[in-house]
Amino acid sequence: MIRDFNIAKRQEDISFYGGFVGSSFMLGRALTAVYWGIIADRYGRKPVIIIGTISVVIFNTLFGLSVNFWMAIVTRFLLGSLNGLLGPIKAYASEVFRDEYQALGVSTVSTAWGIGLIVGPAIGGYLAQPAEKHPNIFSKNSLFGRFPYFLPCLCISLIAMGVTIVTIWLPETLHKHNENSGSTADSEEVLQTASYVSDTNKTNQKPEAEKTSKKSLLRNWPLMSSILVYCVFSLHDMAYTEIFSLWATSPRNLGGLSYTSENVGQVLAISGFSLLIFQSFLYPTMERMFGVIMTSRIAGVLSIPLLTSYPYIALLSGFSLSLLINLASLTKNVLATSIMTGLFLLQNRAVDQHQRGAANGLAMTLMSLFKAVGPAAGGAILSWAQRRQDASILPGDQIVFFILNVIEAVGVLMTFKPFLTTA
Repeated sequence: MIRDFNIAKRQEDISFYGGFVGSSFMLGRALTAVYWGIIADRYGRKPVIIIGTISVVIFNTLFGLSVNFWMAIVTRFLLGSLNGLLGPIKAYASEVFRDEYQALGVSTVSTAWGIGLIVGPAIGGYLAQPAEKHPNIFSKNSLFGRFPYFLPCLCISLIAMGVTIVTIWLPETLHKHNENSGSTADSEEVLQTASYVSDTNKTNQKPEAEKTSKKSLLRNWPLMSSILVYCVFSLHDMAYTEIFSLWATSPRNLGGLSYTSENVGQVLAISGFSLLIFQSFLYPTMERMFGVIMTSRIAGVLSIPLLTSYPYIALLSGFSLSLLINLASLTKNVLATSIMTGLFLLQNRAVDQHQRGAANGLAMTLMSLFKAVGPAAGGAILSWAQRRQDASILPGDQIVFFILNVIEAVGVLMTFKPFLTTA
């Protein structure tokens, strides 16, 4: 899409501009995630989820109709700003399951992500540029010929419309014990107290020490430490996601795989299907056996040698390349999701229900800031690396995956005490 906008003067610059499109969504979400969390705590999880899916219908459709780079940036930014559903959905998943099934409940969020990794790349890979791929069906003068990326965006928007309709029957999990106690408060006050939906009678029965420890989200170190670790891994994963697609579609002479959008879609779809199986059946067992932190720590350590192998996999061709890149992508996504699911659990266990929406909103804000940096930095680093193929130290794409491994290693170190503590 960036190539077709003709904003990049060289092939190596496509990665640089592509990163900004990914970052614009995360920047929009960073600016509004706390407010959506506050709204979810005050008025319920369901209204925020419905607004979020409606925003996908509108702005994802407009993204597919983008005629230039700046329109793509603006529509993605607006989508991120109005799509505040991830935090409330995480809170919802932890509330709809009993305590003994918390790992399964939170992993359903990652499982949904796995389903998206199956459906999304398949739609994008097969339906983008339909007039070029299927000229007998789509004319170049048709709507889909003039807007080559509108068809996959339209299909995704239609799916979001169906989800919006189904969500109407979703039961609300936020329990408001005192409907008349909600006074207006600005975002800073809510972050400091998170008490606008609290039950006065209920809190009076709690020990004073517990009330004080739970009162301030920003002073809740078990929450904040898990959010900060989550941010570091989010930065890594967003940069990796951006880099992988750009690297896979880059030409061989620049160290890439020369894959088409369909090839990349197939790799990500296979990874998503495997992730779906892992999160549904294996992760809850691993969490019970090793614990949340140890599972995340092991996954982070195993990711480092895996990423180191990517530049060497690119030297292969044919069936061996296809097999190994699919296995590597599958394993990387499973390891990354294991880390994120564990940190989801730690965040939700660190707060009471009446703070959960705001806590997840705070997590989304900080995470989105890091994720906004990820695509832009990842695209810029890949663009820079592709211009240094003959460097004596870590030539070409080796420097890209080395930097990713440094970030991963920092995240692993942050999972140890005294930095990361549990509630």
